[in-house]
Parts: sequence; C-alpha cells; structure tokens
Amino acid sequence: MQSRPHAVKPSGPNFLLFVTDQQRADHLGCEAHPVLRTPHLDALARQALRFEQAHAATPICQPNRASLMTGRMPSLHGVQMNGRELSHGELTFVELLRQAGWRTALVGKAHLQNITAVPPAWPAQTQDGVPDARRLHPGRYGQEVARAWAEDPAFEVELPYYGFEQVQLTIGHGDDQQGHWRRWLDRQTREASELIGPAHAWPTPDWALTRLGQAWRTRLPQELHPTQWIADQTCALLERHAQSGERFFLQCSFPDPHHPFTPPGAYWDLYRPTDMPLPLSFDAPLHQPPPAIEALRRQRAQASAFRPAYAAFAATEQEVREALALNFGSLAFIDAAIGRVMATLDRLGLDGDTVVIFTSDHGDLMGDRGLLFKGGLHYSSITRVPLFWRDTAGRRQPDLRRDLAQTTDIAATVLARAGLPAVHGMQGRDLRRTEAPRQGLVIEEESQRADFGLDRRLRMRTWRTLTHRLTLYEGQPWGELYDLQHDPHELRNLWFEPGSQALRAELSEQLLRAMLAATDDSPRPTASA
Repeated sequence: MQSRPHAVKPSGPNFLLFVTDQQRADHLGCEAHPVLRTPHLDALARQALRFEQAHAATPICQPNRASLMTGRMPSLHGVQMNGRELSHGELTFVELLRQAGWRTALVGKAHLQNITAVPPAWPAQTQDGVPDARRLHPGRYGQEVARAWAEDPAFEVELPYYGFEQVQLTIGHGDDQQGHWRRWLDRQTREASELIGPAHAWPTPDWALTRLGQAWRTRLPQELHPTQWIADQTCALLERHAQSGERFFLQCSFPDPHHPFTPPGAYWDLYRPTDMPLPLSFDAPLHQPPPAIEALRRQRAQASAFRPAYAAFAATEQEVREALALNFGSLAFIDAAIGRVMATLDRLGLDGDTVVIFTSDHGDLMGDRGLLFKGGLHYSSITRVPLFWRDTAGRRQPDLRRDLAQTTDIAATVLARAGLPAVHGMQGRDLRRTEAPRQGLVIEEESQRADFGLDRRLRMRTWRTLTHRLTLYEGQPWGELYDLQHDPHELRNLWFEPGSQALRAELSEQLLRAMLAATDDSPRPTASA
C-alpha cells in the first residue's frame, strides 16, 4: 500500500456516501409512493437538497460507477459498457481526497473492474489479434473477478484502489456473493455453502420469478446477509474514525436492490405481491413505440422455456407484482441498514461535521410497459436516480430542486465542498450552485450485444431536458421523442409525427452541440507546437 502523502488534517468536512444499485428515483416514501415505506431515507431527505431530476450518466452498472468516481462521461473515461475496466490512468475524486489527507474507504460494491472472466460477446472471435487503438494505463486489473476470490483464499485488491485506502468488497448479487463478505461468512459458519443460492433456498413453488431463476427465499439469516454486513462494517469504520479524529470519506455501497431478488427472513414477505399496484404504463396503449418493445414481447412469446438474464424482458402481471414486492423488501432492509449507520454517526458525535450523500446506480423498468430490468431503453424509470446532499450542521438548507443533475456532479461537488480545486476534464458541476442551470443532459449507453434483434451492437444517445426526451440509436431509421410536459409517462412517441419534425431537428442540434461541448480536452497541451 502506498503511504499517505499528507499527515496534516484537512480543514474540510467528513463525507459519507450511500449508493444503492438498481433503485428507481420514485421508489422512496418521500416520493409519495403509495405502498413503499423508507422512514430513514425520508428523514435524510428532509434535511437535504433533494434533486427531483437527477439522472445517471448511463443506466449501466460499471460505466456509471466509473462516471461517479471520475466525474466524466463514459465516452471520456472509456468504460462505455460492462466488461471494460476503469483505467488506472483516470483520476478519481477519491484519490484527490486521499492526497489531501482524507482517510478513504469503500465497503460493499465497487464494480470498477470486471467481476467475471467470461469472454465478451463483442468483438467476435474473428477479430482476435486485431490491436486496440487505446490501451489501459499500466496497473493491475481483474481484481474484482468473483472466481479469483473464490479459488484463491489469499486473493486481494491492491491498495489504494482508485483512491480507496481501505476496501471491503462484496462482488455479485443476491445471497451468493464473493469478496471479503464471503470470507467473513465462511468464518461465521461451516455451513455457509448450504445457506446460499437457489439450490439451498426454502421452496417457493408458487412464485413465478423463482421458476425464472430470478428470486429465491434464501436460508441465509438476516444477520449474515451482505446488506447487514455492509452496514456493520461501515459502523465499525465510523467508530475508528471517531477515535482517530481524522477526516474521512467513506462509501457505503449496497449491491441491492437488484435481481436475483433474495431479501432475507421477514423481508421476503414484508410486502405481498397481491398488494402491489401495477405501473400506469403496464398495459397502456403505446403510440409508435420503439421496435425494442415489440421485439421483447415477441422474444417472450416465442420462447417456451424462457429464462431472463440481466437484460430487459417482457414480464407477466404476476412476475411484475412479485418483483415489486421483493424489491421493496430489499429496500426496506437497506433503509433499516442506513438508519443504523446514521444512528451510529450521531452517537459518535460525527453527524454535525459529516456531509451525507445518497444516490443509486440507475433504475429499473419494474413493470413499465410490461417490462422488467433494464437495457437499451432510456425511460425515466431507468435513467432517473435519487440524489440527496445533506451538508454539515449549520449549512443545511433542505430544498426540493427541480433543475437537472447527473451522477457526474457528485465528484465535482465533493471536491468543491472539500475546498479542493476543480479537475480539468471533469464534466460534473457543483450541485449546490443555482445559477445557470443546465438546459439538458446527455445520457449515453453502449452494449456488447445486438439487443432487440438489431443488426449491430446497441449504441445510443439521449438528450434529456425538463420538457422533452430525444433518443437516437446508431444506424437505425427510428428513434424516440417525447413531450414530457403533456406525456410524463412517455407513452406517445413523436419521432415520425409530421408536426414534430421541427422540434426533432431542434433537439437533435442541441444534442449535437452538447456532445461537442463534452468532447475530452484533457490532458492540457504542454507546448504551443
């Protein structure tokens, strides 16, 4: 481990960042949800700046987490899709905090490097041996591959890890994860392997998602679950920081809510599928929907033994209700865990001097248009994320902000609040500023796969304003255009409407100009010629 460059205590505050995984922005009690209750997050929201229109830089795990760390869009930091690792040449805001004297730690999910060693779907094997124009910066990669952790008891990450001096990882989803949590679990019980995974789950033959392999009632008790462990480890680190008096940045990162759904104990049936309201758009008529919708429905109808993986799929009413119930159970568990961490922060006397941030990686369709999961679609349910910024005591100005914000802004805001200079090439901006609000956001997405029967791998860009959404798909004659003021559920696609062509051209130009403004200008030149 590299030595810390500064021994002087920095003058800025502590930072505690909570990150959930696949949580929609409207899956919170404070969003007036009719069923879900999240009392601890609601309490945090009441003391915070809460951003109603915060969106992911891309609604995909690995790329958006890289954007969180760098404050840069995927097309700049290079992690445009899952399966690409964040280059060690990218400067993270956590590394800057570490260099300035903050103690830095991550507990839970990182996903800054690959978690599997499965060969990619793209490029094809026929391209083996063709060199890449861009190379990763020298350094160690593959440090989060779950199989490596499972097979080698001595396998560890090299510290500091993208700026984190301490790392305690969970790798994967559901109750069967790897990393430091799994090693801890094996020390707690000799029967660990018999408590986790679908093969050892309590029978739930009536559950449709169980038959699809996307939910099982785990035998793992609540006190041994990754969510509980993450909160426990976070509280333990807070205890150490309270004793040392050193400034800290601590990221508490939950791999839930995410499929496969495995909330433990009472959280499995805390919510009943029969009580779950279906989204308004579940079976609503759609006007000129993108071909992806029909392709997913056709895929489900034609596959007699259909089993989804991680991408979006057409779901039945029962599957959607079950997913909502189990998702809410996972969220209730996380809410309780966050409540415990916040109570520890207060008990230790750290609450008043700690900035607390809450966000999620991206959302989930959760029944919108009869679909579950995510991928290749930029509906609000997928791109919009919760984002709270609660400042230190004396600087808290709770407010509901309706201007546009993005995951990239977290890095810029933390650095500004820490009193550190902005980073050249970082695209995020200080969330606390109210002057010159954004006119729109670029949202990116790329895939290794030719989803929805496309003739090429998926590549798309969205221009999102407060009033409209425009989405372009590479190489396709169709796209999406929605009037969000009159059609907030994005049911009526205006892409081919004769009366919308001038608007389509105007928004397309705005997207082009925003992409031009976001081109990389780092590193700076070192001479005039």
